[in-house]
Amino acid sequence: MEVTSFDHVALWASDRDAVATLLIDGCGMHEIDRTDTFTLVGGDARRGKVTLFAAEGPRQPGVLQRIVLRVPSLDDVRERLVSANVPATNGEGALRVDAAELPLTVVESDTTEVADLDHVVLRVPDPVATAAELAELGLERDGERLRVRDREVVLQSGNAGEGERPLLNHLAFLVNSAEDVEREARTRGLAIEDFVDAPNTLAVFLRGPDRIRLEYVEHKPGFSLE
Repeated sequence: MEVTSFDHVALWASDRDAVATLLIDGCGMHEIDRTDTFTLVGGDARRGKVTLFAAEGPRQPGVLQRIVLRVPSLDDVRERLVSANVPATNGEGALRVDAAELPLTVVESDTTEVADLDHVVLRVPDPVATAAELAELGLERDGERLRVRDREVVLQSGNAGEGERPLLNHLAFLVNSAEDVEREARTRGLAIEDFVDAPNTLAVFLRGPDRIRLEYVEHKPGFSLE
């Protein structure tokens, strides 16, 4: 499976409006799409994004330890958070925010002009085994890190169960052809959870290691989200 980008992180959110507001007002993202069931936010539709699915709360962190965003100016985000009355902890070159049921860290990067996804940190019982399995599912292995171009999935040792109300819905990776991924998955005997033909995308969903749900998404030629 050949993935070309880490497209988005999808969360279950008991108050998706509050989480979206934090990302928009605090981090400089904007609302890209909204339906009755989800809100999609990001700095740019073709970069790393966060999808928020409406769900009952409270949500349990489970395997998701932290989402890390990169921004062009940490000072700008710090000012935005103060204006929004959102507490943040200063770290070395980073801001740690724990609000609106979102475990978030923001770092500064001179490689981006807008707020973008940098990496996610997951807690799994056996990072080495999980990394090996994710490498078989299209991610590039680098120790206990998985690279997708300039973004990462970082694995840390932990025994957090998924629970009945997990925070993480899925991780989504951009591919050239969702149908090719589906065919390969069937050939390899992998369990396919769903195949979704949406107005702007085609997507196939698989269940990865540690019950981490994975989406392989293809942008259709008329992809028009802003």
